[in-house]
Amino acid sequence: MCFSELRTRAGQTQTEPMIKEFAPSLYVADGPAVSFYGFPYPTRMAVVRLSDGTAWVWSPVALTDTIVDFMSNFDAVRHIVSPNKIHHIFLTEWREQWPEARIYAPPGLAQRKPELQFDAELGDQPDPAWAADIDQVIFHGSFAMEEVVFFHHASRTVIVCDLIQRHPEAAMSGWKGMLMRLDSLVGDKGSTPREWRASFLRRSQARDAREKVLSWKPQRLIIAHGQCAQAGATEIVDNALGWI
Repeated sequence: MCFSELRTRAGQTQTEPMIKEFAPSLYVADGPAVSFYGFPYPTRMAVVRLSDGTAWVWSPVALTDTIVDFMSNFDAVRHIVSPNKIHHIFLTEWREQWPEARIYAPPGLAQRKPELQFDAELGDQPDPAWAADIDQVIFHGSFAMEEVVFFHHASRTVIVCDLIQRHPEAAMSGWKGMLMRLDSLVGDKGSTPREWRASFLRRSQARDAREKVLSWKPQRLIIAHGQCAQAGATEIVDNALGWI
């Protein structure tokens, strides 16, 4: 796992997140847990040092002094991306901290949240600003939510947000844990929430996206919720997205 799970509960002080090198030029940090329909979801972000020395930030977590200090190691915070339309809750504070950064929306989010004032919308091809370092593809075909998946070339790391969830077995207790297990979101065999799978009415485009991810032959895997992997990422993705 990238980090131990961090939670914020009433009456507790949030632990400062640790920021660790996941691979060369690629870093991860866990933020506080947020409530999603009553289920506590840990948050995780990734940061890539691009070839020009600037930072590319994926799914930013809540800002802390530790994170602000860490980001000073880059020439600039240049690009901040939201990979799907529910990973946006901390974007405003990042924009306020780094107003010169460009904020990128996934399909549908700019229309849903115009107050966030996005600079651009993500597409199936990487922005020229990071194309030399990072590839990307959108999983189209869902009427509920489409997600942008990224690939860091240098470390052979695929970066997935909610399409693959592998919540730790030990944290899945009680009736909520039982529901998470029934939804195939727990442990090494974690996958995509069943209700989201059902929303992909046109799966041919999603199959094409899955094939592109597999063609990258990723070695490592970063996900937002649960267990990351330092090896075997191609097999993990193949199995987790086999439903497509």
